[in-house]
Amino acid sequence: MEIIKSFIESIINIYSNHPKLLLETIILIALCVLLKIYYPKFRGFMGEFWVKLELSKLPKDKYFVFNDIMIKDEKGTHQIDHIVLSKFGIFVIETKNYYGFIKGKEFDNKWIQYLGKNKNYFVNPIHQNYGHIKSLSNLLELEDKYFISVICFSNHAKIDVKSSSIVTQVNDLENEILKYKVLLINNDIKELSNIIISNNIKDKTLRKQHVKNIRIKINNNRALENNMICPKCGNKLVERNGKYGKFIGCSNYPKCKYIKNNITKAGKDTFAQ
Repeated sequence: MEIIKSFIESIINIYSNHPKLLLETIILIALCVLLKIYYPKFRGFMGEFWVKLELSKLPKDKYFVFNDIMIKDEKGTHQIDHIVLSKFGIFVIETKNYYGFIKGKEFDNKWIQYLGKNKNYFVNPIHQNYGHIKSLSNLLELEDKYFISVICFSNHAKIDVKSSSIVTQVNDLENEILKYKVLLINNDIKELSNIIISNNIKDKTLRKQHVKNIRIKINNNRALENNMICPKCGNKLVERNGKYGKFIGCSNYPKCKYIKNNITKAGKDTFAQ
């Protein structure tokens, strides 16, 4: 706090005879601080915006698009980024506004995000999306075969993922959906649409609680990780050597394939944003 105070006082002393320049400097510093704080949220907002824009290009007489849907089942609440209803299938879209080089496989527990010399592990989004599909399947009373999982990364990411599910970028999202041309669903799409609308949770308190629950879970997992305990099975976490270098994983492997995060060259832990 004293460092910040001294820095502000020095700025004021330097520009004390130039009030206009002082004001401009203070505004510039304030903007830099705000950008640092809110940049991740801004990236997330813009990422969702571009996906919405891409989905809006779909023919409106054949596709019903839903954005930011939250539904509840016996396991809790599920926040689904985007849903596209059509006779050709129900597309459940999980967006990841990551950049860098993304590598993974369909059945891997975690994928890797390479950022220069650093690499971060993050939960396989196909696994995340499967939970969303199951909740929608129960809600709409439709079998899993009618649902199509789509993982959509930003255009700034380079993707090397081996998967039968769709893993794409924003610019290619519309084309990936339009590839499905075989009639699959006989149900009334409008009726399915009404079910989603009527079950969508709009209450801000419940939505905030959903976010809070996720943060609590993340913090609990990190606390366990810091004590070298696997959040998934409770066994010890140990340093292991893998194909892509050293990593922290569960000692109960291969029964438990939990991975913490990579040890960077600097020796610090990193997490995907």
